[in-house]
Amino acid sequence: MNEPTGGTKHLNRLRHGRLVAGVCTGLAAYFGIDATLVRLAFAVLTVFGGLGILLYLCAWVIIPDEVDGTSIADSFVNKRRS
Repeated sequence: MNEPTGGTKHLNRLRHGRLVAGVCTGLAAYFGIDATLVRLAFAVLTVFGGLGILLYLCAWVIIPDEVDGTSIADSFVNKRRS
């Protein structure tokens, strides 16, 4: 799903298996690990200093959605240009 015909990987927020925004599922698919491990890493970072929440929100804004291929940041910049 994350590997197009050229064999290159693309990091996307995935719709299948998402709980909130698809960030953990997308990261897990990109790195070939279980999404639960990524979620656990964000939870641990949140408990120890709150960095997990900040990283998750930044990833949500920057990583593009798998359906339209644009991120929230891209949409915001394009809207401002119009």
